[in-house]
Amino acid sequence: METAVLFAIFLKNGYNTPIRNDSAREVFMKTGLVLEGGALRAIFSSGVCDALLDGHIIADYVVGVSAGIAYGVSYVSGQVRRNLEVVTRFAPDHRYMGMNNLTDRNNRCYFGLKFAYDTIPNQLVPFDYDAFAAFPGPVEAVVTNLNTGKADYLEVPRRDRYSAVLQATCAMPLMFPVYHIGGQPYLDGGVADAIPWRHALDQGCDRLIVVLTHPRDYIRKPDRFMGLIRRHYQSYPNFLKVMEHRASVYNRERDALFQLERQGKVKVIVPASTMGVSRTERDTKKLRLLWGHGYQIACDRMDELREYLQP
Repeated sequence: METAVLFAIFLKNGYNTPIRNDSAREVFMKTGLVLEGGALRAIFSSGVCDALLDGHIIADYVVGVSAGIAYGVSYVSGQVRRNLEVVTRFAPDHRYMGMNNLTDRNNRCYFGLKFAYDTIPNQLVPFDYDAFAAFPGPVEAVVTNLNTGKADYLEVPRRDRYSAVLQATCAMPLMFPVYHIGGQPYLDGGVADAIPWRHALDQGCDRLIVVLTHPRDYIRKPDRFMGLIRRHYQSYPNFLKVMEHRASVYNRERDALFQLERQGKVKVIVPASTMGVSRTERDTKKLRLLWGHGYQIACDRMDELREYLQP
């Protein structure tokens, strides 16, 4: 079924984004959206995605890492400002995140898994599974395979009401349990491929919008908990090798991405500042400001993005 027709099915369910006509469909035909992670700092990306929805820019392919794709599925389902509601309502809630969750034998994660991945999307701030299922393009989450130390790119299931793949891509070392999917052990995709722009190009995208969660001058430093990580994951030597070089690879990949941007081949959207927001931020005022920062940057660049997406 044609992309525009499929999208019309779920846009008809109450969203404000107009249905694309045939000519518009051609404009966005090979557009990829790449979303970096960053835990709660990814609310910046949500602001960008909400502006893209309001500006009627819908990608054909979406891939993300950690919170980037966990929040990004609301872009795919067309639920503008859903993530903003989630974080401003629940970031201060200890059921959502806190040390009490990490020490809970039935949870063993800083985030309350059942609350964050079940209660919220299925009861409190409902996720539109029908709209998500109607999206005609691939939606992928990056995970790090502990056995190989490499990134795997898993399709996000359209009707998984407990979001196992989304939990796995968000599984920060030491703060989450290891997830087993398809017989393989997984953690945070940001370890092996923090910004999967190369993978998006390999999937046939000839236009990419890449949303980062750190300013342009950011330089990643080696993980200060590397000693603890070595002890905790000693049975996964390939994973430890990737962790050892994570910072240098990340910095090199960002430099390569910015070079591609200077050549006019991709569009990269970055925050001027993270507004002091941490990965586990509870201050809803800061979170709202960072969301607004992302929204405004995308709005300011909307004409530029539209021109770039022209065939």
